[in-house]
Formats: sequence, structure tokens, C-alpha cells
Amino acid sequence: MNDRTIKTVNPLTGQEIDSYTYMTDHEMTSALEACHAAFDQWRLRPLADRAKIISAIADRLEQSTDALAQLMTDETGKLLKDSRDEVALCAAICRWTAKKGPEALADEERALNDGRRGVVNYSPIGVIYGIQPWNFPAYQVVRYAIANLMAGNGVLLKHAEICTGSGLMLRDIFEDAGLPKGLFTVMIIDHDQSNTLIEQKLVRGVTLTGSEKAGRAVAEKAGSELKKTVLELGSNDAYVVLSDADLELAVETCVQGRIYNNGQTCVNAKRFVVVDAIHDAFVERYVEKMKSIDLGDPNEKATGLGPMSREDLRDELHEQVKKSIDNGARCLTGGEVPKQDGFFYPATVLVDVAPGQPAYDDELFGPVASIIRAKDDEDAMRIANDSRYGLGGGIFSKDEARALELARDHFDTGMVFINNFNVATPEMPFGGVKASGYGREHGGFGMKEFVNIKAITLPAKAA
Repeated sequence: MNDRTIKTVNPLTGQEIDSYTYMTDHEMTSALEACHAAFDQWRLRPLADRAKIISAIADRLEQSTDALAQLMTDETGKLLKDSRDEVALCAAICRWTAKKGPEALADEERALNDGRRGVVNYSPIGVIYGIQPWNFPAYQVVRYAIANLMAGNGVLLKHAEICTGSGLMLRDIFEDAGLPKGLFTVMIIDHDQSNTLIEQKLVRGVTLTGSEKAGRAVAEKAGSELKKTVLELGSNDAYVVLSDADLELAVETCVQGRIYNNGQTCVNAKRFVVVDAIHDAFVERYVEKMKSIDLGDPNEKATGLGPMSREDLRDELHEQVKKSIDNGARCLTGGEVPKQDGFFYPATVLVDVAPGQPAYDDELFGPVASIIRAKDDEDAMRIANDSRYGLGGGIFSKDEARALELARDHFDTGMVFINNFNVATPEMPFGGVKASGYGREHGGFGMKEFVNIKAITLPAKAA
């Protein structure tokens, strides 16, 4: 008898939401085989047919906004308005993929120098296994699943335990829209079973969004099986405020970039590198705005910051703050665990941040801002790149041409936002470098990460 269960908990109240039974090893294998069987039929469907179903998924997502958004907020503590925006982003990804996918994946004809004819074909390879985190219960799944379904692959999902319900609701939405049963399957399995699953020959690729530690472990396991991986890992994104920045815009954007999604986003603005000439003015205004952010019920429209998703994550963040202070940082607001129910942590600002502190070296996955003083613009870019991570970053400058040059030629990250903050858009590639991982999603790139780019050569046409 299998009595192992997952219990999901509301981080606002600490109360149990639901429980789910882990799969047995036999059930896990059967689910994989069913996904592969569904793939074997799906891969032969014309691109236009796949696109039609993905467009229908967009419709079903929009129709399910209220229920899905509420469940995501209940499971993770994210603001309800952010959950609703997340569902809208997922629908937009589906629509963009349905529109652009058939063209992006169509055969390409190429004339060869010797007169022969070439065809480049993008063939699906099989079942792709995705391991996804809790901070965006719908978006993290849609980001890789829709691209791979468009490419003709089957998709497995091991979701973070705390948002198991959201993963299962997505499965139902996909199937209600017409996706063949089993083609997208939620695997309720533990870490040991996950490693076993990666070993299975029917799994052809693995994609993970998560911590640097998890990425290294999964890459090593998949690599030992000679299976391709796409990894989107952590980061401590630097937002550089240059001497000619619009200070009001920079402060407002950097506050929102830090607390968005309760500060629990890989591509949040985390380190704020401010040149000496405007450092003190920036800090004064930034602290004032962070102090005004109220903790509260994520279901209420007026709430600025909801609870963190798990108690242990809140406690880990607090330890990072304390260690940074012990090593020379100063806390200008926040920095204490509130005496109230729920897994809350206040909007916090650290200054005098320097190498050797977690606030400088590591990722602080919560609403804690690290402000670093730079001597000048050149020094600011040096500090921005002084990180083992390289997911995203930002530049604030009134000279957009110069900011574009810095972003293009000097910023060592996968994404750069000039005078704005954003998480993701369907049209633009998403991914990082260095310890932030490798591979790209969105912008058409994700559809080609797990395909067989097949070269087919034909004789020259008869004269």
C-alpha cells in the first residue's frame, strides 16, 4: 500500500489546502509509457493542427483565470493580482506560439553548391521531462511545455510539491482544450524517483528551472545518460543606475523590480549598483518607498507584499540578511521577522554591501534589496558583472544609445532591461549564462531546444 503523500499549505494561514499521493514506481513508468504513446501519434499531426490546439489552450486558460489564479495564490502566497497577470501571460505565450510555431518549425529548403537540394527538418525527439519551481506555478510550466508541444514532443512535469494542485489544474485545462490525454502528464514523484525517470530511455531531454545546486545535480545526472538539458537557474541581477539616470524612474522601477512576486523571482532586480554622484539621493528615496510597502493578505488589492511561499525559505533569507550585516552591511529598513501569522518578511534595504556578504555574492530570494556604491559609470558596470550569475540585469540612463552599447557589449547576462523592468515576454528569448544556466526559451528559441535538426539531401533536379 502506498501511503506517501504531499500536503500543500497556505503560507498566509499555515493551514493545509490538500494532499496528494505519490506515484509508485510502477505508476511512474506507466505514465511515462502513456506519454510516449501519445507522443507517437502527436508527432505526426500537422503543425497547423498542433497550433490550433495550443490556441484553444489559450482560450481555456483565460476562461479559467479566476480558479487558477486563486489556487496559485493559495498555494504560494503571491498577490492575487500577480496570479491573474501570470495567467494572462501564459495565454499570450500560447497565442504567440500558435501563430509563429508553424513557420518557425517548417522545413527549410537550401540549395547546395554542387547542385543537390537540401531540406532542414525540425523533428520532435520524444518525451521531455520538466522539473519546475513554485514561484510561478503556471508560467514556469507553460514556458517549456507549450514550446515542446508545438514542436511535437510529449511533456512530463515534476512540479514543486507546494503547487501540486496548480500543476494538476493545468493538465486538466490542457486536456479540456483538446490536447490528447497523457501527452502532458504531471508526475507526483520524489527526488529518487526523478533520478530514475531521467535514466529511462523514453525520456529524451530534461529541462529544469531552480537553484544552482539543483541544476548541477540534474545536469550531472542527465549528462551521464547523454541527454540534453536546458537549465534556468538562480541569479542576483544587478540594476545599474548611471550618473545621468532619471532618478525618479530608477527608484520607482527598482522598487517594483525588487518586490514583484513577493521578491521571489529568478529575474527580479536584486543588486542595485548606484554611482557615487547620485547614490545618497537614490538611497533616501528608495528607502522611503520600501518603508511604505505594507505586508498583508495577498487576496486584498491594497496589499503590497504577501507572505513568502514557505517558512524555511523565509528563515533562510533572514539568515542571509543577518550574515550580511555581521559582515559590514547596514540595514536601513526591514530586516526582522514580523510577529504575525504567515510566512512574512518585510521589504528590506541593505547598504554598504560588499564582497564577502551573501547580499553581494549570493541570490537573496525574497524582498531584500542590496545597494552597492560605485565610483563612476565604468566601476558600476564592473560591479554588475562581478557575479558568478548572469541571468538578467538593468541599466538606467537618459542616453539610450549609450545604454544599448553597454548592454550589448559589456553586460555579461542573457537579458538586459534599459529604463524598465520585466519578467518575460513571448517575443524575446529568456535565459542566462554562467551559473544562471544555459539554453533559451521564448522568442521561438524554446521550440528548437529539443528537436532533431535533421539534414535531408536530395539529388539535383533533372535538367
